[in-house]
Amino acid sequence: MKTNLATLIFALAASVAGSAWAQDRIGDVTDMQALRAAIRSDKKAFVSSALNLTPAEAKKFWPIYDSYQRAVDVANRERVVAIEGLVGQDRALTDPYAKNLAKDLVFADEAEVKARRSMYNKLMRALPPRKAARYLQLESKIRAAQAYDVAQAIPLVK
Repeated sequence: MKTNLATLIFALAASVAGSAWAQDRIGDVTDMQALRAAIRSDKKAFVSSALNLTPAEAKKFWPIYDSYQRAVDVANRERVVAIEGLVGQDRALTDPYAKNLAKDLVFADEAEVKARRSMYNKLMRALPPRKAARYLQLESKIRAAQAYDVAQAIPLVK
């Protein structure tokens, strides 16, 4: 069970990549099921279609995007390790161990916030404010969908 749960968590956290999003679906970003399908298929293509960047904007944007995604991936891996520790126990969780794992979850969240703040600062210099805000909104929706999928799959600690 521990291996299956770890695989599920990793798959959900890694669902950031894949392969193509139809242009006519971009306008309907409020449809969370369609958003989930898009990010599982090809998040980068989805973002590209939604932002409609000029070549000059794209040249500035994609390195920022890639750097942010790498930082978020590191935070996700830290989160997965902590979640595995919380739910992968076959015995009762001790208070000190639970406290340490909860601390690890908070640190992973803080690492993600730090990466987002750094990305925001770079993004605002690289793109027109509307496009920067649109990307931040898209990324927020994507992260919310991924967090929901993980939360739905993980039972509460007993």
